[in-house]
Amino acid sequence: MHITYLSVLTALSGSSEAFFRMSCPGRLVRQRLDPIVTPGGIAGHVHTVSGGAAFAPTMTYEGMRASNCSSCTIKKLYAFPEGFRMVAGDPFARSFGNNSAAKAISFNCLGGPNLPETNGMPDFNCPGGLRAQVFFPACWNGKDVDTPDHRSHMSYPLGQEYNTGACPPDFPVHMVSIFYEVLYDTASFFDQWTGTQHPFVFSNGDATGFGYHGDFMNGWNISTLQRAIDECTDDSGLVERCPAVTQFTGEECQACRLPEDVDEAIDGHLDKLPGCNPITYGPGRAVPQQCNDGVKLGVRKVNYVDLTATKKWEYIGCGRDNIGDRAFTGQSWSRQNTTVEDCVDFCSDSGYSYAGLEYKGECFCANQLNPKYAPKDGIMGACVMKCTGNPDQTCGGWAAMSIYHACPAGGPCQNNEEFGKAPTVKAKRVMTIEVPKQKVRTHAREILGA
Repeated sequence: MHITYLSVLTALSGSSEAFFRMSCPGRLVRQRLDPIVTPGGIAGHVHTVSGGAAFAPTMTYEGMRASNCSSCTIKKLYAFPEGFRMVAGDPFARSFGNNSAAKAISFNCLGGPNLPETNGMPDFNCPGGLRAQVFFPACWNGKDVDTPDHRSHMSYPLGQEYNTGACPPDFPVHMVSIFYEVLYDTASFFDQWTGTQHPFVFSNGDATGFGYHGDFMNGWNISTLQRAIDECTDDSGLVERCPAVTQFTGEECQACRLPEDVDEAIDGHLDKLPGCNPITYGPGRAVPQQCNDGVKLGVRKVNYVDLTATKKWEYIGCGRDNIGDRAFTGQSWSRQNTTVEDCVDFCSDSGYSYAGLEYKGECFCANQLNPKYAPKDGIMGACVMKCTGNPDQTCGGWAAMSIYHACPAGGPCQNNEEFGKAPTVKAKRVMTIEVPKQKVRTHAREILGA
């Protein structure tokens, strides 16, 4: 598992520096898409994406602004120009480059005293987990919102430090500084170490950590971000003390998800890493692999069971529930071998028109759908738990309910497939819920077991 944090540091008058930190408690999607490096196609390796729900194979600033939810807490922000994007880190590096760009990628070992910060994966166990850190370049050439390599329009400051100092003459505009933090639960795999050799590899085949990297696409509202830069000066860094921004709740962030748009398996026991990414240990640079693995764009799976033909029941979407104020108050049960069909049959035989599955094995029935717990248009919801009786099916989640409805006699019977899809942009400007502080698409590589 991982948790993502985004910090935005703002240079203030004098020698002081302020920052505010935004968390990303949800994960929008994990798949082989990268609209910066590989727009419109399949990316070279799997990415974990956090931010606004308008994420897609090809993205524009207007499209990002149309997000109707975010997996990160801040609703809208900026100071970057429209369309701005950049990349930090080198996915093919397998040894330390000893320059500012290399120093800007680091790892912090948590859970013990005197554990040093490293630029590659540490060769010692981190009892409290591992924090991967990406510091983006903050000096802009003032002209290009992007370049073919997504790097040349930006620079780190002069000198030996990557996060302080004056900007080079060719990059005179000092932007706010973007800093990603991603927490990994590496301590759970301590029994898989071999001496000082850790068992981890990133999705691009990197077993060293020197190839860790991040992408940033601006989707923040320019004026809102500027207000945040001017007003968010509390030394604590707590975004709650920043009056310029509004936030999503953690529950809303968890519910902001997208279906996988790449038709390939990326979880479970795999014969190889998705894509063409042989595991490499350096010190030489990894060689980009040219191959065609036949993977194409297309929804790999949905989080519901199609019962429209077999039982004349339709999927409504993923709604909410509250243990102290149940969404469905009819009959219910909890079993160790629950399937979607079992719950629908139980509610149907008991005379109910709604069936809801929650927390892997719980089934609830009702004849009405309370609007405050109903699925929200365009939001996939937090129904991610596998059914106890069929791991290929989804049976809600924590305080999240997979809801099915009996089709009306003689009427339409159709699953609501719109949940989780990005909205169509109908106007040049659509006020939306942006991702953290910049439409930030936190693009952290998932750690996989080697």
